[in-house]
Formats: sequence, C-alpha cells, structure tokens
Amino acid sequence: MPAAPAAPWPVAAASLGARLRADAARLAGGDSALDGGEALRWVFAVLEHALGLSATARVLAEGEPVARFSLDGYERSLARLLAGEPLAYVLGEQPFRHHVYRVSAAVLVPRPDTEALVEAALAHLAPGESVDVLDLGTGSGCVAVEIALARPRARVTAVDACADALAVARGNAARLGAPGVAFLQSDWYQALAGWRFHLVVANPPYVAEADPHLSQLAAEPRAALVAGPDGLADLQSIVARAPDHLNPGGWLCVEHGCDQGEAVRALFALAGFGTITTLRDGGGRARVCAGRWGGPARLAG
Repeated sequence: MPAAPAAPWPVAAASLGARLRADAARLAGGDSALDGGEALRWVFAVLEHALGLSATARVLAEGEPVARFSLDGYERSLARLLAGEPLAYVLGEQPFRHHVYRVSAAVLVPRPDTEALVEAALAHLAPGESVDVLDLGTGSGCVAVEIALARPRARVTAVDACADALAVARGNAARLGAPGVAFLQSDWYQALAGWRFHLVVANPPYVAEADPHLSQLAAEPRAALVAGPDGLADLQSIVARAPDHLNPGGWLCVEHGCDQGEAVRALFALAGFGTITTLRDGGGRARVCAGRWGGPARLAG
C-alpha cells in the first residue's frame, strides 16, 4: 500500500536538520530495507534536488528553522520514497561509471554491478578499432553509451523491446555526446536477421520468479528483472542464438546473477563457445561471462 504523504512538521521552530533526520528515521523504519545512514543520504539528496542546493549549502541550512523553507517539492519526493520508489526514479537520474544517466520507471536503475559488463566489453575492443557492437536489452542505454564514448570508432547498435525504454536511451545518448549509437526496437535478436557483430553484450533479466529480493524491486519493471523459475530463461536464449549474429572470432559478454556463473558457463560451452571466462564485479562476485565464437573449445578462468 502506498504510504501517505509526509505530514506537516509540527514544530515550526525546529531546525531543518532535525526535520531531515526525523524523516530519515521514518524511511529507514519502513519497508525500504535501508539502514539509517543510507536513508539519511536519500533524504539529503531529495532535499538538495527539491531546493536546488549543493551539499555544502544544505549543511549550512540545517541549523536554520524549518519554517524558513518551502518544502512542498521535498515532501512530494519524500512521499514517493516512503511509498517504495527508488531514489533514482524520484530524482530522475542515476550515476553510472563516468556519467549521470536519466532514468524513468520504464528502465532498470543502472547499478555498479553492470560496470563489470562494460569493462568486459571494452577488453575485447581495441582503441581505434572500427567494428560492429550490439547491446541487447539496452534499457537506459548506459552500457551502449559507455562503450560508444570509450571506443568512438565502434559502430554500436542498441535494441530493446520497450519503446519507452528506447526513448530514455536515445535521450541519454544525445545528452552525453554519443549520437552515433543506433537504436532499434527488437525483442532480443528478432529484428536483426542477417546482422552480424564483432561483439554482443547483454544485461538481461536473470532473477528467479520466487526470489525473495523481488519485493525490494517492486517499483522497477518486472519484465526487465525476472526470467523464469531459475532466472536463466533469457540468458539461455541469448547465448544459444548468439552464434547466428557473431562474426568468426567475435565475443559474447553477458551479465548474470552472482550464483549463476557455473550454469551460464555451461550454456556458453553447450552453444560452442571457446575461451569462456568469468569476470567479477567491484564486490568480488562472479558477474559476467564472456566467450569467443570460433575460438578454441576450452574453459578458462
């Protein structure tokens, strides 16, 4: 059930800082699964966004009486947080790698885990190399745009089945200076018959239908998260069909759940990939599987 809007603060003389800390305690005590420190960071962020304050200006303002500030916008944002929306949706943006991406409820919030997918892709793209790259299920466009910005001679095509997601991705590419990324509406490879690439990357749904953590992700598009009973349905389809869209010697890199590494490596081997490697994210968890089509049939790493 959505939370009621934040009630007006009862003590006009109370400081802004006291108000913020009380609101953070409410947020941490709800269903958000945030600890107190993270909840306070979220509250600071929505206040700064609503009032147009820098972090320094917000710190200086905390000692002032709360009655000096018009908090209507802040209270609307706080109500959205209390109702379970992610901070990124409330702010409309999320940092990822070296840039800030616009987001909406049509796309998943970009996460640090996915930076490992970008690094894996760049490892197989030499600077100055003019090759074709495909990003499947582009969402916000963060993977495609980061690749295009880091390898400007690569020809990047990004696809998504959702038109609203593609609109977000196109906007990010234009705003961040990657207008050469080509966007196409497609359910995985559906609209790509006859197309072949040097590199295919994908961050597909990989959460199992009964995963208990899904309750914490209720505001994000379920179709971009869940893939069958074991979370492997979309990964299986992407890996099995990739050889039809890779040049000899081309690479496939996919993100997966931290407990799915062995299963995904087996999918790569079954599809005939060689030089199969697992890469870890910033937290040391197995996160990305990469394989070479037409390479030696062996497992590595």
